Order: sequence, then structure tokens, then C-alpha cells
Amino acid sequence: MIILIIAGGSGTRLWPLSTPDFPKHLLSVNGDNLSLLQNTYKRAKLLSDKIYIVTEASHVHHVKDQLKDIPEERVICEPGRRGTANCIVAALEVISRYENPKEPIASIHSDHYIRDLEGFKNTFIQTAKISTEKNSLVLLGVEPDYPSTAFGYIEKGHLLNDSFAYEVNSFKEKPDFDTARSYMRSGNYLWNCGYFVGSLNTFIINFKQFAPNLEENYEKLKNTTKESYEDVYLSFESEPIDTALIEKISGSLVVPASFDWMDLGSFRDLAESSGGDEQGNSIIGNVKIEEVENSLIQNEEDKPVAVIGLDNVIVVNTKDGVLVVRKDLSQMVGEIAKQINKEKS
Repeated sequence: MIILIIAGGSGTRLWPLSTPDFPKHLLSVNGDNLSLLQNTYKRAKLLSDKIYIVTEASHVHHVKDQLKDIPEERVICEPGRRGTANCIVAALEVISRYENPKEPIASIHSDHYIRDLEGFKNTFIQTAKISTEKNSLVLLGVEPDYPSTAFGYIEKGHLLNDSFAYEVNSFKEKPDFDTARSYMRSGNYLWNCGYFVGSLNTFIINFKQFAPNLEENYEKLKNTTKESYEDVYLSFESEPIDTALIEKISGSLVVPASFDWMDLGSFRDLAESSGGDEQGNSIIGNVKIEEVENSLIQNEEDKPVAVIGLDNVIVVNTKDGVLVVRKDLSQMVGEIAKQINKEKS
């Protein structure tokens, strides 16, 4: 199996911990010594030594610094952000130079939080087997444990008789709360976590049939020179892989993940992943609290931070800024961060 790690994004919803220069997949969380990227790489090595990482040009040096043992040719530089569809196209073009086109490629993200390593390993081994047997691009979905309005959903169809895979009935965009609750109660829906497995040959076949523009981009990259590569890539229209390809494929399959999964897309997620103490607090750094409950307080500087008499809040202090937000409104941090980054640029 070949592993492709997508290490992009700016992580604005975790500002000021995450910044455009040092986004969230490069951060360590919950007091861990390893970054999210390093933990993802560690999980990937349970499956294969053939690991490729695609990242934006300004972050290449950070990736190489954190993953010192990865070969130079396996760090794929995206000249500028052109969506997950094109970064995967760029990665496939590089992979085609070195690997067997029939070998399954597992595409995963660098900024997810997973604890059950054995479940992760077994799920991907099974999914790769199904992908090879069915000559199909196979998705992974996560059983929802609460009615999230932040994720897309995959509706399961019939269970294949000879595997753990289901036919995909439909894809649903981020729903409102009542709809998300109905999805969860039905048992027929999975969170779309953005993981999928398929060989290079399978990707190309699906490009030809369902996304000819991506096939065209792939061929352009294969036939370009090193000098013109950047201009060619930056000429592509930015597209997410879901709408550019995945949701267009007829007869696709999905395997339910047999591992825990969390997309750390907000400080509320970060607080939940850390567990907290008896009062529900997660305290990191030089922090003093009194009468505080259900809160995440993180101080990245030497000066002390004191919080008194608050409940359900996030307080973060770094050299790049100070954030104070009610935990249930932490999804709004991204918009504020975009305003701050725009004023700084």
C-alpha cells in the first residue's frame, strides 16, 4: 500500500495557535510531544514505508524539519493552493514516477486526531483489499456519535455480500441540526472524513469518466518541464476533491471506520480531545484559575495568565495574539482570524 498524506490548509479556526506560517497540522496538541503531522506519519508507517506528503510551498521546510527521515522525492510541493482535487492530482503524478500503478493508494489527512491505531491499521488493510478486488475507489466513513452540522455525510446503501463495504446511496452536504440528528438516529449515514483508497489506475479511469478536467491537469503535469511547472499548476481552477470527483462517481463504495476519529476543526474539538480534569478544564502552560469549569486555557508565553469565575470558555495566549471565546461559539474563530490575517498582509 502507498500512503498519501494531505498536509495543507491554514487552520484559521485554531488561531492564534495556528497561523498561516505554522498551521494546525504542524502543532502538537494536548501536551503531546509530536505534532498532528508527526502522529499521522507514525500511523501511516503501520501500513507502509511508501509514504508521500503533499504540502504547500511555504510549509515544505517545516514538513522536512518535522519528518527528517522522509526521502526528498516523497515531499511533494504544491506551488500554491488549488484545492484538494489538484493537490491529489499533483501527488498522483509524482507517485506515477516511482510506484506500481496497480498498488492501492490511501489518501489521508495530516490534521486528524486518532487514538485507536490497531483499528486504523485494520480498517485500511481491509479497505485496500476491497479496492483491489473491486477495482474501485473505496471511501472510509466514520460512525457519527453526535449530530454534527460541521461534516458532510455519506448515505449507506446495500451491504456487499462478500465484504465490509456498502454501496454509496448519496452524499449530503453539511446539514442543519435537525437533519443531522435524523441522520444519526437512522443508522444509515456516516461522516465523510475525506479518506479513500484506490490505485493510480483506478484514479485515472475515474478521472476519464467523471472528471475529465482532472485528467487534463494530470496530463499537463506529466508533460510539463521543471521550469514551467509552477505556472502550469497555478493555472488550474481551485476545486475540492469531493465535488470535483468523489460525488460524481457512480457505484462507489464506503467502508465504516473501526477506529475513533476527530477532525480538530475548532477549539471545542480540541478541548473534547484532551479530556480535561474533574471540573472539565484543560490547562496548559503558566495558568492560574479559580472557580473555572468546562474550559480550555492555554498559555504559550512565560507571563502568567489568570482566569477567575468563568465557565465554558476558551482562553489562548500566544505571541501572535490573545483569544477569548465562549466554547460553543468557537467555530466563529476562523472568520476573526481571516480578518486579522488580512490586516497583517
